Amino acid sequence: MRLHCTCALLVLAAAGLAAAQDVAPPADARGYTVFFRGTPIGREDITVRTGPDGLVISGTGRLSPPLDAITRRAEVRYGADWSPQSLVLEGTARLREQVLNVTFAGEEARVEYSIEGKPASKVDKVSAQTLVLPNGFFGFHEALARRLASVEPPAELRAYIAPQLEIPLRVRSVANERVQTGSTAFGVRRYELVFGNPGGDVGFHLTADERGGLIRVTIPAQGLDVVRDDVAASTSRTQTYSNPGDEEVTIPAAGFNIAGTVTRPKQDSQARQGRYPAVVLHTGSGVGDRDGTAAGVPTLGQIAGALAEAGYIALRYDKRGYGQTGGRAESATIGDFAEDVRSVVRYLDKRRDIDPQRIVVLGHSEGAWVGLLAASREKRIAGVIAIAAPATTGAELILEQQRRALDQAQVSEAERQAKVDLQKKIHDAVISGSGWEGIPPELRRQADTPWFQSVLTFDPARVISDVRQPILILHGELDRQVPVSHADRLAEFARKGRSRSVEVVTVRGVNHLLVPAATGEVSEYGTLPDRTVSRDVTAAIAGWLAKTFPPRAR
Repeated sequence: MRLHCTCALLVLAAAGLAAAQDVAPPADARGYTVFFRGTPIGREDITVRTGPDGLVISGTGRLSPPLDAITRRAEVRYGADWSPQSLVLEGTARLREQVLNVTFAGEEARVEYSIEGKPASKVDKVSAQTLVLPNGFFGFHEALARRLASVEPPAELRAYIAPQLEIPLRVRSVANERVQTGSTAFGVRRYELVFGNPGGDVGFHLTADERGGLIRVTIPAQGLDVVRDDVAASTSRTQTYSNPGDEEVTIPAAGFNIAGTVTRPKQDSQARQGRYPAVVLHTGSGVGDRDGTAAGVPTLGQIAGALAEAGYIALRYDKRGYGQTGGRAESATIGDFAEDVRSVVRYLDKRRDIDPQRIVVLGHSEGAWVGLLAASREKRIAGVIAIAAPATTGAELILEQQRRALDQAQVSEAERQAKVDLQKKIHDAVISGSGWEGIPPELRRQADTPWFQSVLTFDPARVISDVRQPILILHGELDRQVPVSHADRLAEFARKGRSRSVEVVTVRGVNHLLVPAATGEVSEYGTLPDRTVSRDVTAAIAGWLAKTFPPRAR
């Protein structure tokens, strides 16, 4: 669980669209919604023209804080051989007028730009077929999507982050997936990419349709997701992961429907007889899709498949306000998510293929808190599996994560103390509802939410003491987001409470995403060679379930 991250992107924009050709090629118009930590903060509209002379991408955009940018005009041109011709942008970033105009010739980029009317110019060396991807206008990734259609990973391209510098852009892998919009599904290609920034690699994902058109750009480390309108709709979802025996279901909740996937044991795919134990899977903060996909790892989707192989029925679902599930994500609290779990459990309780006495809830990271809270409220829940669960309050955890980040950044003691003091002041203001004086408005807009208040004040020690059901606490040894020391501390709280069965499992060599890692650091996520949940993790879960809730159908 990575809480309350902030994002600062340099947004440069410039004036003066290049003159249109006398006969313009046909235009393809589309819109994109920009999400920050799952909340929509703006949109971009682009027009794409292709012809014998090359590719032209133009558009406009408006983004609210934390990006806080308006792009009035944007255009990039490529020749038929993918050589960049020109870039023009015009707009504001944080209320400051900014202009950028770049012309390309061979391996030179001639840059003219101004900020608040102060002009400057320079010449940068770039590759002859560099991709022009300035920060702040995501629609230009359309060119990257089309370029990738003819690239076989592993490969390396070059990207000019105008007007800063050119950097390597590594193509790690590509996978074929399906996107479902209403009752229609179509094929897409999902690319795992890495920007080789001077300050450290940044991993991101790009999804393109079968024609090479841009569908989605996701930058997990910055909490950003840019999604084409048809896919951003509440009736759509990306099928990032599927298992044999998957069944799409709709579950009634408090004023909206929850969309989920039931995965059945393979041996039961032909004849559905008897009642099976079931496991409800809930993901962590900042991740809303039912597969629990973070940094390219569909954690819950893979665990669901392993549970089915072990003889259990698994149900995973889109969180409130995400994918095909209704409701409002921006106003939901941990308590609200726990009520959604209870709705899912009640749905399973009524199914004829489910043993109502053996329904278990599995939660990952913040989802573990949700599962514990649901179990303390719901007698129908027979057991809880808490994976990578924090043992401190949310406020304490965030300060712990901040200290680690500051240690790695090697900032001065004065700067460290100022950042810590600001974070504490934000916490106090969120909890009390007052004391926002001196806190930057953009930080208040991010922090002053019902969800964040519920995180800061959540006390797992108090909640777990009310859980009577058997509990499995599982943690990755290399977890740096929620250090492994939290597992033993949480178990200590549980054993002082009402549960008569508390087991702790530490899995060596895996990180917060439950995959093999070298360091476990968040900065390593984008370069992980293995995106498969460790078999040691799934074996530990299946082993505990087999002892506690045998998989035999009744």
